[in-house]
Amino acid sequence: MTSDSSQADIPPRSRPRRRLLEAIAGAVATVLVGGLALTGATTSANASSASLTAAAQTHRTSSPKPTIVLVHGAFADSGGWNAVAGRLLAAGYKVIAFSNPLRGPQADGEYLRQFLTSVDGPVVLVGHSYGGAVISNGGAGNAKVKALVYIAAYAPDEGESVAAANTLGGGHTDVTDHLVVRPYPGAAPGDGDAYIDPAYFHNLFAQDLPRSTTGVMAATQRPGALAALVTPSGPPAWKSVPSWYLVARQDRIIPPEAERVMAKRAHATTVEIDSSHVAMMSHPDVVTKLILRAAR
Repeated sequence: MTSDSSQADIPPRSRPRRRLLEAIAGAVATVLVGGLALTGATTSANASSASLTAAAQTHRTSSPKPTIVLVHGAFADSGGWNAVAGRLLAAGYKVIAFSNPLRGPQADGEYLRQFLTSVDGPVVLVGHSYGGAVISNGGAGNAKVKALVYIAAYAPDEGESVAAANTLGGGHTDVTDHLVVRPYPGAAPGDGDAYIDPAYFHNLFAQDLPRSTTGVMAATQRPGALAALVTPSGPPAWKSVPSWYLVARQDRIIPPEAERVMAKRAHATTVEIDSSHVAMMSHPDVVTKLILRAAR
């Protein structure tokens, strides 16, 4: 009679115990193999999730929110943007209120162009009044400038001055009849710094704001060089950059008729509101909404 040598050396009472141990070992092996497979699947899933997250982050990084650069005009300063700047910051945008030299469209445009070299990423330029002439010049040929927003602003064509732009559409402004001109060092003969006569500031510049506010604005206004009104503008950015325009129907600085002509020839997305020249102060919500449309 033959016998299995593996069973021969084990006492009969120990054999069931060995079978039990073998069964347990097999079960453990099965669990371990399954666990390894599950671990592999989990690792793969985690890797996929990480890959998707990285892709989303890359997408967000490649499409950052633009920096919004606010450019004031003559007879004002960057503080005129305070109400709008606060709303834009609350919406998560980087905001810079640019200090405009107010010396001439092309000179100030070059100042803005050099300033923009210090700003990373895409830019939306917003100009009020004479500031529109500055963004038209400073934004030309600049790939980082993605949109232009004109708030009751000049959008002159090449060779056109601010004074000439006032005559577009047959409108008329009285502001040049109420300027106080003061000398400054280095001014050319016949030039000087032009201020709006404080006695006329409220009615001309900001008739829909309280007189207590416009009294301070008149006292603290920043003058612009008189020559800047008649200096020809350079090639405009609006010929190649998407533009938005807010027409102020009650504007007494830039005739609304002229604003409509400039908006139309720039193919700008245009809105009109009943506002004085300083729409960003009297209607900050509307102005902010238009800037956000351009920024998006």
